[in-house]
Amino acid sequence: MIIILMLGMMLPLPTPAAADEGSFYRHPDPGLGVIPYQYYRVDPTTGTQFYSTIPEARERSNPIEVIDPGSLIFVTYSERHDTEKGTFFSLPGGQIMPGDGSTVSINAPFPGIEITQVMERSFGFVFLPAEVFEFPAEVWFNKPIEQISPTGTIFPIVDIFETMNIEGVLWHRIGDSKWINGARVAVVTPKKFAPYGVNNNRWIDVDLAEQSLAVYEDNRLVYATVVATGAEPLYTQPGLFQIYKRVESEKMTGGRGTSEFYYLDSVPWTMYFDKARALHGAYWRAFLGVPQSHGCVNMYPGDAHWIYNWAKEGDYVFVYDTTGETPTDPAFYGDGGA
Repeated sequence: MIIILMLGMMLPLPTPAAADEGSFYRHPDPGLGVIPYQYYRVDPTTGTQFYSTIPEARERSNPIEVIDPGSLIFVTYSERHDTEKGTFFSLPGGQIMPGDGSTVSINAPFPGIEITQVMERSFGFVFLPAEVFEFPAEVWFNKPIEQISPTGTIFPIVDIFETMNIEGVLWHRIGDSKWINGARVAVVTPKKFAPYGVNNNRWIDVDLAEQSLAVYEDNRLVYATVVATGAEPLYTQPGLFQIYKRVESEKMTGGRGTSEFYYLDSVPWTMYFDKARALHGAYWRAFLGVPQSHGCVNMYPGDAHWIYNWAKEGDYVFVYDTTGETPTDPAFYGDGGA
């Protein structure tokens, strides 16, 4: 069965496959994506230890803290020491850590866009290379007419003129006889009204089905980007919440004693809204656009910084899943995490 969903449009509609900057958006200051920390990726299969001095770290004696093996271990350091006996790192708290892993250069994409006009039509971020077909059925004959791909730190923006569901696969028309697979696009559909319960005309919209985030002020879309939310069974809980705490830099740990243990130093621009679930920068993610967190809404650091500057405690966060696949019973959810 073929279902065609006509999405809201604003006339006149542009016809290019990818919208040009200036048509309805602009890219924020790229300086927002610069993180003021140095990170070290610890080998997750071994963990690490912190010591009081370099000699103790060299001999692996008298550790003052032990970081267990796990899935994700990132430590912030302030200084590197290269000696004849190996490499050691000074941590901001004064501890010394042996150099058993690797330093990390953070150069994440910054796909978020500031919306410059009132939007009524849907648009999307192409976060994975996407082949373009004249009609969805052409994919069965492997006849793409072009390809749209992220370049560097920028994700292409495409207009969504209509959506077609073919045997459970969504296809989006992005121009005249140009269709792409919806699994490679994070779509934003502008809202005309605030969710029920929002009383200040400011909210952050998190679409679990599309893995997209939109920011609204005075009931107008002002910012949008790609995110990664909680993966099964650690879903991001649907509902209406309020930001209750903002922290520029946060240490996040969880799952101690299990293979899912994580230790993440200096998580940037964190905004808690549902117990331990938060909006925050995720410097350790290689890509976003698919669920993969422990319940938080992961963003590229630049997007998190923009939203952190915009947000206030008390602002609303509306999380929803149009597919109905995410559990909605609050009893299903624990505290959540990174």
